[in-house]
Amino acid sequence: MLFKREKYLSKIRPFYHTDMIKVISGIRRCGKSCIMQLIRDEVLASGVPEKDIIYLDLDKRSNKSVKTPELLEEKIDSLIKDDDFKYLFIDEVQNVKGFEEIINAFNTDGNISIFLTGSNSYLLSGEIATKLTGRYLEFEIFTLDFSEYMNMKQYLGRSVSGDITAEFNEYIINGGFPKALEYPDMEARRFYTKSVIEEIFNKDIKSNVKIRNRYVFERVQNYVINNFGAAFRVQTLFDYFNKTEKISVKKETLRKYIQILANAKIIYECPRFDCKSRKSLSGEQKYYLADLSIYFMTVTDNRINYGPALENLIYLYLRNSGYSVSVGRIGKLECDFIVRRTNDYRYIQVAMTIAERETEEREYRPFYQIRDNYPKYLLTLDPLLQERDGVVHKNIIQVLSENLLL
Repeated sequence: MLFKREKYLSKIRPFYHTDMIKVISGIRRCGKSCIMQLIRDEVLASGVPEKDIIYLDLDKRSNKSVKTPELLEEKIDSLIKDDDFKYLFIDEVQNVKGFEEIINAFNTDGNISIFLTGSNSYLLSGEIATKLTGRYLEFEIFTLDFSEYMNMKQYLGRSVSGDITAEFNEYIINGGFPKALEYPDMEARRFYTKSVIEEIFNKDIKSNVKIRNRYVFERVQNYVINNFGAAFRVQTLFDYFNKTEKISVKKETLRKYIQILANAKIIYECPRFDCKSRKSLSGEQKYYLADLSIYFMTVTDNRINYGPALENLIYLYLRNSGYSVSVGRIGKLECDFIVRRTNDYRYIQVAMTIAERETEEREYRPFYQIRDNYPKYLLTLDPLLQERDGVVHKNIIQVLSENLLL
């Protein structure tokens, strides 16, 4: 039995029996393979004979030799026994360089529903983006959100505290990699997260780009991880390495390394957006982590800096809810997040608490500069919520544990 992540299955389910290629993407070990196995099980349960389902896990030892498009085609052909409609599942398809041509050919021939998983942005770059334009749908999977984390703990028979705040703090530190929940202590969970990042470097990064100086790359990686949620320019990073660390590195190299981390889905770039001009801004950027455990694997204590941690969780929650997310600039002020679906906007401020009057005024100030009537939200950990000037005040733990839509 696999833990059922219904929030993703419900998005993919309408396309099970169509000829649209379904691409399931996300950082390694976020649960893509389990979701694809659940889809296969649901297809079987719908009455499809087992002979019409082809499932290839390219990370398995038995498929390690399948490294070329020709061998992939041979493998698939060897498993097709008749002309009935087929369901083709390929896990970690990026292990085959040039897989796009073969997938495109099977899709063009028709009479097949194709499901693919991949761990990085290279999966949807280059040829596949051009050859399969309009013929594939991407479903991005994230690590466990807080509600899934709590449900999976119960599913695994782990004890759940009656103190929801304590559980929330534990979740921030442990993160949401599903496999990590199976380990009994914090040290083992951190070691597991570290092994995931190492696996990403060896399988997703080294195979796609050349890292001339791994030491510098790892320092850039650690810098970005340790400064998640903070706005910075490449110039700041350049000064840090060249002046503080006395490491000679070019700005172009720094930009390249940051993009590599984003392509590997270790970090997400949150662009800046001008509320008045409705245009994206270049320059300063913010980066959020695919999972907060990536940060805690680099530190030696468990102290939580709630500011960036809460922003990170809300960023992932919003992305997972289908919103396009940006950091908002309103004149000289900043709104933590502006989220969009087509022309529908939401403005969101995130803070640990507004118990102090000065903090409350600071968090409300950007809202007063917004002249339209789109909804405005203030998300905090405060147990007592207030109504003020049309701003909706919500408790972050309640929002995340109950999957409340904004």
